[in-house]
Amino acid sequence: MAGAGGSSGSAAGSYAAETRHIRVSVRAFYLEDQSQPDEGHYVWAYQVRIENRGREPVQLLRRTWHITDANGRTQNVHGAGVVGQQPILEAGESFEYTSGTPLDTPSGFMVGVYHMVVPDSGEAFDVAIPAFSLDSPHQGGRVH
Repeated sequence: MAGAGGSSGSAAGSYAAETRHIRVSVRAFYLEDQSQPDEGHYVWAYQVRIENRGREPVQLLRRTWHITDANGRTQNVHGAGVVGQQPILEAGESFEYTSGTPLDTPSGFMVGVYHMVVPDSGEAFDVAIPAFSLDSPHQGGRVH
């Protein structure tokens, strides 16, 4: 669902975390036009901004997501890069992308890790992706 956008959706709050001068901020949007609540199908887009606030370039190599629905079922997703890219962020640069996820319940949450490397030294490190809510108008309250 890379590049999901232009759809009618409702935004939740913004969530942010910073690890080793890499700031990750996320906003999730419920996509009413792609969801079918009567059939237990709910879809969200999430917009991520990764900012390199440090002094050396970093490259995002892989991602790991933990997606949990309202029933506590967790799906673990691993993959190379994000939206088909493994971006290099120079000092002061940022990278933004939009992707999406479906759930069988009207709410849930996501949390994850970006596996990064400092190209100059080869040093690998993980950057936390903050936990964020997947909220819809078809639920009783916020999950996170």
